[in-house]
This record gives sequence, structure tokens and C-alpha cells, in this order.
Amino acid sequence: MPDLSGWTVLVTGGTGGIGRATALALAAMGARVAVIGRDADRAEQAAGSIREVGDGGAEVFVGDLSEQSEVRRLAAEVLARLTRIDVLVNNVGGYWDTRHETADGFERTFAVNHLAPFLLTNLLLERLAESDGRIVTVSSNAQSMGRIDFDDLQGRTGYSGARAYNQSKLANLLFTYELARRLGNGSVTANAVHPGLVNTGFGAEDPGRVQRLFVPFLRPFMRTPARGAETSVYVASAPDLAGVTGCFFVDGKPRRSSPRSYDTDVAARLWAVSAESSGLSDRTGR
Repeated sequence: MPDLSGWTVLVTGGTGGIGRATALALAAMGARVAVIGRDADRAEQAAGSIREVGDGGAEVFVGDLSEQSEVRRLAAEVLARLTRIDVLVNNVGGYWDTRHETADGFERTFAVNHLAPFLLTNLLLERLAESDGRIVTVSSNAQSMGRIDFDDLQGRTGYSGARAYNQSKLANLLFTYELARRLGNGSVTANAVHPGLVNTGFGAEDPGRVQRLFVPFLRPFMRTPARGAETSVYVASAPDLAGVTGCFFVDGKPRRSSPRSYDTDVAARLWAVSAESSGLSDRTGR
């Protein structure tokens, strides 16, 4: 394992499942690990576990990433408390079978899975650049079934939980590739990962029919959260990936993603729509 002593890592959704496993693994390598979670008690419990496995320290940030104002508040708090950020792991994500709308009027899947990492990453970019930082965004092979529906990004017409999720995971890749292009050969790298089918409570808040009927039978064959976190941990820490950017990693190796994910016109348009939606100027930055 690489020695991450002196590194500071921020993991969104780091209080449970793959995110918590990612945080624990990086802490065991010596990193100071900060987690973002919605529930204060779970966040403190995660921080306690982090302190048990590593001596780099743990930080807790509590907030709901589905709300734009909360993303901005959390980013400001992170910048005030973390003098350096070596790695940002955009791990938070969710699946909702029925349509939910956030306080900002966005469909929840789009808001949490795409707009939150888009906005948070942009707000933290300057701090990441100071440490030649790495951005790791957790996507999914569901991206291969995704399509960006610019006519109905918010799922107001004929909402489907699966369609919204697939779209958001494709958006993760389009964002990652576009960010890598905009950053060029700069010091910050941006990559995406697929964790595999992992045994967590993912989607339990509002499960679909497939999840209710089939997931219980699949659980014995699913990966543990620690196994699901391995690729995120590798991309976040591996010395041989310094300078590697704009890639999609599956089982620790770069893989081709879906043809739609490489459409630069769609990526640029999605960036512009996302920047407008989150109140950012249409560029890399604030």
C-alpha cells in the first residue's frame, strides 16, 4: 500500500457502504480523511472508525448534497477547515424509483448523482490544484444504458427510476471527461470508476420492483463494500496513476465506456446546462 501520510482526502457519502469502506482504506494508508454525510451520528461513527484504523486523523462535514445551498455551504466549510485536499472522492449517489423533487426544483437523482459532484468539484478545484490533486467520481456500468435527455433532464415526463439513474451515471462520465479536457495537462487529474455490484443499502429508501424482488437473492453473490471500494482506492492513491486523467476504471484497470460517453458536443452542452443550473459560470471554476 502506498504511504499517504500528509495527504488529505475528502469522501462524499463517506458514512456508509462503499464510501465508508473507501474512507477506511485510505485512512489505513495514513491519510487524513474527511467525510461528508447527511446524518451527524453516522458521520461521527464513521470518523471514529477512521481514527481506529489510521493515525492521520478524521474530519466530519454534515449536510444534504441534494440542495445547492448546502453544497455551497459545505464547500465553504471544507475550504475553511482543510488547508489542503489531495483527493476528492465523489462517491455520494442514490436511486429513487419514484420521482422526488429537491428544494431547488431538480429531480433528486440528477441533483444528487450529477449536480452535487459537479458543483462541489468546481468549488474545490483551486484547493485541489495546490496539491496536484486527484478527483475520483464513482459512476457505474449503468452508464452504458444511459442517455442524456436534454428535453426532459428533470424527468417530468414519464419518470423512470432506472432511466434517471442510468442518465446520471452517464453524466458522471461526461463530466469527468469534459473536466479532464478543460484541465488539460494541469496538475489536477479527473477519473471515474465502476465499483461493481455491491452489497449495501443502496436504493433501500425508495426501491424499485427489481430491487425488491431480485436483490435479496443476489446478495450472496454481491461484492462486499470493501471489495467495491478497491478501484476507488486504487485510483485515489496509486503512485503510477500520477498524471493519468480522463479515464474510466473497472476492477483497477482502464476500460472503454459507452460510445455516448465520448460525445464531446453532449459533454459541452451538459457542462453548460449544469453550470447554469448550479449558478456557475460556464468554465472550469466558480
